[in-house]
Amino acid sequence: MKRALFLPPFDECAEPAALIEIAQAAEAAGWDGLFLWDHVMRPDPPRPVADPWIALAGIAASTTRIRLGPMVTPLVRRRPQKLAREIATLDRLSNGRLIVGFGLGVDTGRELSAFGEILAQSDRARLLDEGLGLIAELLSGELVHHEGEFFRATDVQFLPSPVQSPVPFWIAARTMNPGPLRRAAGAQGLFPIELTPGELAPLIDVICQHRGGLDGFDVVALASQGSSMEQWAQVGATWWCEDPQPGVTVAEVMALLSR
Repeated sequence: MKRALFLPPFDECAEPAALIEIAQAAEAAGWDGLFLWDHVMRPDPPRPVADPWIALAGIAASTTRIRLGPMVTPLVRRRPQKLAREIATLDRLSNGRLIVGFGLGVDTGRELSAFGEILAQSDRARLLDEGLGLIAELLSGELVHHEGEFFRATDVQFLPSPVQSPVPFWIAARTMNPGPLRRAAGAQGLFPIELTPGELAPLIDVICQHRGGLDGFDVVALASQGSSMEQWAQVGATWWCEDPQPGVTVAEVMALLSR
């Protein structure tokens, strides 16, 4: 099983230089990946927050081996054309090491409602489905014409394409709801949130039924949910993510790397 850090870029870890230092130390220690939460604010109380995409660009330019990416990016507060450009550029900058997590997003920190974004979950689900398809088309390098419920792209072609084809997309899921599982089955990975190995197993079974197997498909286990790496591996997890919570210091993250 591959090992990664899954960090909230808040407080001390909101400093981009600190995130680059952590990434370099993780790579030197043999870790396989570093992923960053994607949020725009944490008003509980207001605290420093780094933009994960800008920080990941610095990490990509300062490392050579580890996989990296945002976990997870809500399309409800992004434009597909801008995000497609960022994905292609960051994948090329990292020489094909990018993994992108996608999900509906949450409003627990008011980062949707405070800016007038779509709140209804059913609307955000349809937006995500449409946006994922449009981003994949834009990343293909082919001519795209799209007229949808939420997005429009009129005879456009994006070049250059990413190094990876496709760039791996990991889809977030919390429950057995069919929408996230269907999305994940059509992508390259599943990013379970707040699930135990026992709760994860039936989700993987459904995805396996959709796909006809799990070849080339990644499943993430979060250390904060408990259970051993072996228990997670038994239900199909392929990545183990140490996920310290908001407020973690740089020194604490560095100590974690030496375990």
